[in-house]
Amino acid sequence: MSLYKHVREAWRKPRENAELWRERLLSWKQETVTVKVEYPTRIDRARSLGYKAKQGYIVVRQRVSRGGHTRPQIKGGRRPKKFGIRLTLRKNYQLIAEERAQKKYENLVVLNSYWVAQDGKYAWYEIILVDPDHPVIKADPKINWICAQKNRSRVFHGVTSAGKRTRGMTGKGKGFEKARPSRRAHLRTQ
Repeated sequence: MSLYKHVREAWRKPRENAELWRERLLSWKQETVTVKVEYPTRIDRARSLGYKAKQGYIVVRQRVSRGGHTRPQIKGGRRPKKFGIRLTLRKNYQLIAEERAQKKYENLVVLNSYWVAQDGKYAWYEIILVDPDHPVIKADPKINWICAQKNRSRVFHGVTSAGKRTRGMTGKGKGFEKARPSRRAHLRTQ
C-alpha cells in the first residue's frame, strides 16, 4: 500500500487513537477561530482536492459552532410569539467555514475544503486557498483557471463542492429536474 492509502485508512476511524484525538481537540479549542496551517492535517484528502506543496497554496483551519441557530435578539418592544424558536441551517457547516475563511483572506480564492474534526460544540474544516496573483499559480496551466476574475468569489456563488451540495447540484437525471439552473429559477418558470 502507498503512503496516502495508509493515511486514508487511519482517517476512516480517527477516534481509535483517543489520546491523540483528545489532545488535538483541546489544543484547537484554545486557538483562534481561523488558523493558518503550515501543512495539511489530512495530506491524502488535501492532495485529492487539488492541494500542491508549492508557492501560492495556503491551508487554513476554520472552526464553526455546531447546532441550531436562534433568531436574532430583539432589543426593544414586545417579545414576538416565535422568539424562542431555533432555526435549522440552510447551509452546511463546510460552506459556512469556507465563506468565513474567504472573508478573512480576501485576496485568496477558496479551492476546496475537507472535514478534520468535530465534538459536541464545534466542527473544524481545513480550507485550501490559492493566491490568484502569484506568478507560480499564473504559470501553472492546471490551476491558472482560478486567476480569472469570475472565479474570485466562487465560494459565495456556491460553486465549490460544499456549495453545490447545499444547492442540491450533486445529482443528475430523474428526480433532479427541479434543481437546475437553481431551485429559485425553477419556481419562476411556474
